[in-house]
Amino acid sequence: MKNLWFGFIFIFLLTTSQQVFAQDQRIGLKQYNKARIQYNKNGMLILGSWAIGNIIWGGIMAGRTSGELRGFNQMNAYWNSVNLLIAGLGYYSAMKEVPSGDFWETLQSQQNIEKILLVNAGLDVAYMAGGLYMLERGRRLDNIRLSGFGKSVIMQGAFLMTFDTVKFLIHNSHGKELPKILENISLGLGGFGFKVML
Repeated sequence: MKNLWFGFIFIFLLTTSQQVFAQDQRIGLKQYNKARIQYNKNGMLILGSWAIGNIIWGGIMAGRTSGELRGFNQMNAYWNSVNLLIAGLGYYSAMKEVPSGDFWETLQSQQNIEKILLVNAGLDVAYMAGGLYMLERGRRLDNIRLSGFGKSVIMQGAFLMTFDTVKFLIHNSHGKELPKILENISLGLGGFGFKVML
């Protein structure tokens, strides 16, 4: 009878310990996801600030300059109208996202943001190449406005490449914290389990 009570107590403690560890993991994952979401919000605020500054300055200077410089300022304003839209949608999306406590959702979200940033960095290189083409074509055709557009696209592409690369490095560094949160989870033939320290 005594052994039976010890058995019940052991099973109760084991079950309770697993629930506590599972709860700790969910809390840890939610905190992890809150940080990832905050990084995204901060990034969209930076992009939005850059866009607003370029729209205002580009709009003012386009009216006060001429030739290539006018084209440069006009394109800065045009280009950043799109950046402002992207920043607004990105910030709104981050505001709506609920931090998940689920492992697979967390892993998928982390992988998605890193992939998106790498694709964006590739697009940024394409933007700069397009800007170089516009600059060269403008010079060949003696089209100073097109040359100004080209210089603007090169600069905007360089900013976006720096922005996306830094953001990727931040998210990638954050992603390395995920194994620390999950160190108590083990995967076996029967599914997930938790390491219990008695």
